[in-house]
Amino acid sequence: METRLYQLLIPALLSMILIACGGGSHSVLSTQDGPPTQQVDVSQIPDAVPQVTRRSKYGNPSSYVVFGKRYHIMSSSQGYKERGIASWYGSKFHGKRTSSGEPYDMHGMTAAHKTLPLPTYVRVTNLKNGRQVILKVNDRGPFHENRIIDLSHTAAIKLGIKGTGTGLVEVEAIDPKQWHAAAQKSSAPSDSKITSKVATLANDIETGPSTTELYLQLGAFVSSHNAHKLKDRVNSVIQPELVSVSTTLKNSQQYYRVRIGPINTVEYADSLSQTLSKQGFGQARIVID
Repeated sequence: METRLYQLLIPALLSMILIACGGGSHSVLSTQDGPPTQQVDVSQIPDAVPQVTRRSKYGNPSSYVVFGKRYHIMSSSQGYKERGIASWYGSKFHGKRTSSGEPYDMHGMTAAHKTLPLPTYVRVTNLKNGRQVILKVNDRGPFHENRIIDLSHTAAIKLGIKGTGTGLVEVEAIDPKQWHAAAQKSSAPSDSKITSKVATLANDIETGPSTTELYLQLGAFVSSHNAHKLKDRVNSVIQPELVSVSTTLKNSQQYYRVRIGPINTVEYADSLSQTLSKQGFGQARIVID
């Protein structure tokens, strides 16, 4: 990880210019990242095959700091499932050391995550078109407030988000033992190469788009009064018709959520988030319903 963070922090100290990234960048720095110079047939690249492996010696400190923010590594990936925005990174980091110590391969089926243990295998689903891939998380990032995972270039193509740079996704951790047990039960071949090919055929397909909408959530309150008070404050900064208070149940407790949306694009969500932060509302959280 030290090498990876060094690559991120030194340019920051030199330029002192922080620019929010979309796709194709693994940090919040303006970097000349991009796709490979030659096209690759991604249909010939199989999904990652979940394996029971030891944790990376270098990629799992209890916590680490990037750009003044401390990230705490999860003790386990079991049960992890989250929806959010994915981005991708490519040629700028190709061949360089990842946080786990492996070289980054933009043609591989890998990803970066801020807090999952390294390695963790995940199933990533594009919520707009239903495409799925299985990836090995072996790196840290993306260091952007509104991104939950950074995909390899190949993974971005397979999921159909390379062109837009970002996409709405669901990320779910895979238990390798359970995954292989399920594969054996369904008479899947045991040879890793063949199994990998089966995984690709089974997951790199479009299962159909789902209805998803993007919101920025500024807070959740037990008190309806407090929620509407925050809504009124936000109304003075942005278009009032975008702000709403909705209810949800969690552990038998009703909460009042202050939300902005639905928002049509990730870029607009980023812009609103920055505006609200400058106005003292803190960091809005991306929510996908």
